[in-house]
Amino acid sequence: MKRDSIPYVVLFTFVVSAVFVTLLALANEGTKPLVEANKAYTAQAAVLDALGIPYADKAEAQRLYAASVTAIEGTNPRAYRATLEGQDYIAVEQTGAGLWGAITIVLAADPAAGRIRGVQLVAQNETPGLGGRIEEAWFLNQFRGEAAADGIRIAVGAESKGTGDRDSDNSLVDGVTGASRTSSSFEVIVNEALKRVRAVAGGAQ
Repeated sequence: MKRDSIPYVVLFTFVVSAVFVTLLALANEGTKPLVEANKAYTAQAAVLDALGIPYADKAEAQRLYAASVTAIEGTNPRAYRATLEGQDYIAVEQTGAGLWGAITIVLAADPAAGRIRGVQLVAQNETPGLGGRIEEAWFLNQFRGEAAADGIRIAVGAESKGTGDRDSDNSLVDGVTGASRTSSSFEVIVNEALKRVRAVAGGAQ
C-alpha cells in the first residue's frame, strides 16, 4: 500500500487515533481512585473549614472529619451534623446562581440558625479580581459568628466599606467593592443555606 494513497492515510489515521484513545482511557481508569479521593477530601475540608475545625494536612483532615462529622442520610444537597464543645451544629452545602455561573458554599450554624459558625466557598466562576474575591479570607471570615436569626444582609455599593464588617451582632457583612451583583447573589445563597439548616434540624430534607 502506497504511503501517499488515500487508503493508507485513512488506515494510519485510524491506528494513531485508536492508540491515543486507548492510552487516554487507560489513564482515566488508572487515575479514577485518585480523582475520587481528592473530591472526597475537598468536600471534607470544606465542611471542616465551615465548622472552624483546624487541620494541618490531608491525613489530619480525614481523621478529624471521621471523628467529628456525621453525614446526614437522605439529604440533597448534602448536610452534616457535628458536636463541638458541647454545642450541636448543622452544616449544609448550598448552590445558587452567581453573575457568571454557579456558586457553591458550605455553611455551618447552630440548629436554629441563630448564629453562623462559618462559611466556606467550594466553587465559583466569578470575575477574577472582582466577584472572584468572595473566596478571600477577609470576606468569608466576616460570617464567622455572625448573628443570623433573621438572615444576613451583604452591604453593597456606597454602603460597603469593602474591608470587612467587624460587628458580629448586626447580621451585616461587607460586600466586595465593584462586585455588587456577585455580593447580592452570595447573600441569597447564604440565606437559603440558613433556611436549609433549620429545615434539616427540624427533620425536613
